[in-house]
Amino acid sequence: MKRISFVVAILLATIIMISPSGVWAAPKHGGSVTLIQQSSPRHLNSAVQSGIYTGIPASQIFASPLRFDENWNPQPYLAESWEISEDGKSLTLNLVKNATFHDGQPITSEDVAFSIMVIKNNHPFKSMLAPVEKVDTPDEHTAIIRMSEPHPAILLAMSPPLCPIIPKHIYGDGQEIKTHPRNAAPVGSGPFKFVEYKPGEYIILERYENFFIEGRPYIDKVIIKIIKDQVNRVMAMERKEADLIPFLGNLVDIKRLQKTDYLTATSDGYSAIGPENWLEFNTLREPYSKPQVRQAISFAIDRDFIINKLHAGLSKRSTGPIVPGSPFYSPDVEKYSVDLAKANKMLDEAGYPKKDNGIRFTMALDYQPNEPEQQKLIAEYLKSQLKKIGIEVKLRPSPDFPTWSTRVGNWDFDASMDIVFNWGDPAIGVHRTYLSSNIRKGVVWSNTQNYNSPKVDELLRKAGTEPDMEKRKALYAEFQKIVVEDCPIAYINVIPYHTVYNNSLKNVVSSCWGILSPLDTVYWEK
Repeated sequence: MKRISFVVAILLATIIMISPSGVWAAPKHGGSVTLIQQSSPRHLNSAVQSGIYTGIPASQIFASPLRFDENWNPQPYLAESWEISEDGKSLTLNLVKNATFHDGQPITSEDVAFSIMVIKNNHPFKSMLAPVEKVDTPDEHTAIIRMSEPHPAILLAMSPPLCPIIPKHIYGDGQEIKTHPRNAAPVGSGPFKFVEYKPGEYIILERYENFFIEGRPYIDKVIIKIIKDQVNRVMAMERKEADLIPFLGNLVDIKRLQKTDYLTATSDGYSAIGPENWLEFNTLREPYSKPQVRQAISFAIDRDFIINKLHAGLSKRSTGPIVPGSPFYSPDVEKYSVDLAKANKMLDEAGYPKKDNGIRFTMALDYQPNEPEQQKLIAEYLKSQLKKIGIEVKLRPSPDFPTWSTRVGNWDFDASMDIVFNWGDPAIGVHRTYLSSNIRKGVVWSNTQNYNSPKVDELLRKAGTEPDMEKRKALYAEFQKIVVEDCPIAYINVIPYHTVYNNSLKNVVSSCWGILSPLDTVYWEK
């Protein structure tokens, strides 16, 4: 199915506004945008690293084959048009002919083929490109992705945060791609080029003058400030020391910044992300290897208290691996309404009676350091709540995000709070957590629970290739029911992320991916 041409799409996407005089005016060029990020990324190459801390800068440094509007519709980007074969087993990308990397080298189909295979073989989201067998390059501007079976998620997999096109002439030099020295100082293909990265402090990007979309980007510089402290992040916005903060999940901070007259707060731009907050168990360790123990812990959690008291009623209940609002969400699962008597009985039956001191066993609990209201606060609540069923919780804070991710990725934990995204299609962001084939030590946001269910593996295999929407929904409904009952994860809430930005900054959120999209259309009104 052929798409609209690149030129037509760009004309349609060009932002215009009417001035007070009634004269049509194009967006203004110039200025810089200072964006706040909570933590330092390991590096800036999103072809081999997931997560928002890499994704935010990488979506500016690298271009992807497609981009998406706020309604999840694919739009031209590096590919000016595209076509999926009738059997669903190939995707042809027709590339723009004037695109260059930031070192001036032309972007060709060889770079696209190289990038897609690098992502397939190295990205934590193993299921995202699993059916891809190869990428043919019949000419410099045509790349044909060949798949072993239909893959309904393939277009979303071409998105900015998921499919950066990286230069083969740099990354194909034989060095290990995951530790390549240019990951921290990349040569990209997007609207902004890398200038400097000082971990713990800032990332500086500048306008790429030869960006393939003429006239863009509008702003000259993107400065990403890394501010770990929650209070300082909010104060930076209030003092106009920063212009934009995405992924703000602290409800007190959201309410506080909403009252500032020169700031806008919006929850738009997170529909494709689907952020969930949960408690995950390391099923390799006793007693968490026993489903009955995991279920008992889940029955002890008062989610209504967390949502209504700790979150002031502003977050929403999460009931399973797919978030409410997704077309694949099913409510027909065990809800784990709080029942302490049942939890105590289940632990007795599982062989963990209370000792004389009232304790059955001790559980070390990790949590991410960057979202205190979603992570630390709930971890502290669980410490007191689980004591009611005889579990002594010892909190194990991490000094920074890399420490936490290393612990969890290497299975060095009993249980951990975590924030995980659906990433649009379940085949991209959900399968990775539950497929036994995605149990990979050292990789965070894979199947770090070591959950292994042949039935779930088969359901996900079928759902990931089924072209019929209703049949896919039925397969995912069965999957949700099984995995919630097995309880490798106790689901808690959907995170009410907001983006807060200066009122004079225009066109900030124009995609279902929010700030994990190129900022080439963003401009200052004043």
